[in-house]
Amino acid sequence: MSENHASPLGSPFTLTGKTAIVTGGARGIGKAVVQQLVSAGANAVVCDLDESALLEMKASVPHSERVVTYAGDLMQPDVPQQIVDTALSAFGSIDIVVNCAGFTWDSVIQKTTDEQFLAMLNIHVMAPFRLLRAASGYLRETAKSEISSGQRIMRKVVNITSISATDGNAGQSGYAAGKAGVIGLTKTLAKEWGRYNINVNAVGFGLIETRMTQPLKAAGEVRVGGKELPIGIRPEALDAMVADCPLGRLGSPEEAAGAVLFFCSPLSDYVTGEVLICGGGYHF
Repeated sequence: MSENHASPLGSPFTLTGKTAIVTGGARGIGKAVVQQLVSAGANAVVCDLDESALLEMKASVPHSERVVTYAGDLMQPDVPQQIVDTALSAFGSIDIVVNCAGFTWDSVIQKTTDEQFLAMLNIHVMAPFRLLRAASGYLRETAKSEISSGQRIMRKVVNITSISATDGNAGQSGYAAGKAGVIGLTKTLAKEWGRYNINVNAVGFGLIETRMTQPLKAAGEVRVGGKELPIGIRPEALDAMVADCPLGRLGSPEEAAGAVLFFCSPLSDYVTGEVLICGGGYHF
């Protein structure tokens, strides 16, 4: 079978001609992922709730003509299919899917409502599930055609999880449960889709410098179902976590995106069903 590892001289890989779907791509880690994928040659379809933030993101990306934005709420059942349709209409293929969208809505369990808990499951498990299910027809049929003609063309799924899932974290029963569900989804699809030359992996983040790790009052809010939810961390709690981190600092979105880029690239062609923790060595 032929391999698709061609790369320009001096570069370990190229993603030229590949199309990526990135959810939650307007800010933070998702934005950095889009920038790195496009810099490596990929096209990108980027979904986020905030249309103005999406436009700002697109303007910041070199070769922005290779970026198509989709403003929509992934918690709505029909949106994932619309994103898949947008990718196929704009670029004619889907080669990489990065499920990065998410937020936190924290409480200790006795104060956590059904609405809170279900929102965490919806955005962190149901949304990736629906998007991958929507893409499955194209991915499977395309792979079957390639395999029958003697080609091995690898495609990539990267799901974002958290050390809250692997370690647990007080006050995050919903978030941790949702992110743990991502790991189960990842490992299951790695077994289902290996026959189609699709690598399915997850990256679990710890202390990354995004809105979710800014001081609580400075971080702002996120709108969910008509509600404005505060995001961020109490400064004293953040200071304590940074002090316990072996690297002694928060990671940058660009460093976080590097771990994702590895799983999107040919460098990970023989890695599947794995969870890579990118958290500076910090664990709860």
